[in-house]
Amino acid sequence: MIGRLRGIVVEKRPPQLLLDVNGVGYEVEAPMTTFYRLPEEGQEATLYTHFVVREDAQLLYGFADRKERQLFRTLIRVNGVGPKLGLAILSGMESDMFVRCVHDDDSATLTRLPGIGKKTAERLIVEMRDRLDDWAPELGGADAASPSLVVSNTPSDRVAVQDAISALVSLGYRQQDASKAIGSVKEDGLASEELIRRALKAMV
Repeated sequence: MIGRLRGIVVEKRPPQLLLDVNGVGYEVEAPMTTFYRLPEEGQEATLYTHFVVREDAQLLYGFADRKERQLFRTLIRVNGVGPKLGLAILSGMESDMFVRCVHDDDSATLTRLPGIGKKTAERLIVEMRDRLDDWAPELGGADAASPSLVVSNTPSDRVAVQDAISALVSLGYRQQDASKAIGSVKEDGLASEELIRRALKAMV
């Protein structure tokens, strides 16, 4: 099993990235919470990984730390929650916020995430509650400033917007919802990762 990778970030296309490890390029899927902590392309990064082998594919999932990977592994043990939905959950809210939703029986907030209906939210709460008893909250990232709507006119801004929309669609959001969410938070000069972070925060 591949448990950890350390290498150069070659490409970031949320929710996928390419990591060069001694000349071998590993395609890794990661939640947005990990993307927010990645360095710029061309710099070194370390990811804790979870390796999945299926009949039609071998998939590698990467996380910024062991704790996030453990939460992912706990999530995918829940009936009806696969790796794709696990990534969507970890991308849609910070780990500590998810834990609070479970402890507070807050199924309404969970159902705002793509792919999670009322029954799945209730199942997550029931099955995850006892598994998260030893979860210790950590300090999250700084809150984003209140965004203002600005029309992006430069090519780089348009690329960032399209990349952000594509990432949300890959995470399970509908194209219309993704476009609307990104449109409501876009500002000139923002990278795709920041656009995604603001949009996800606004939707939850």
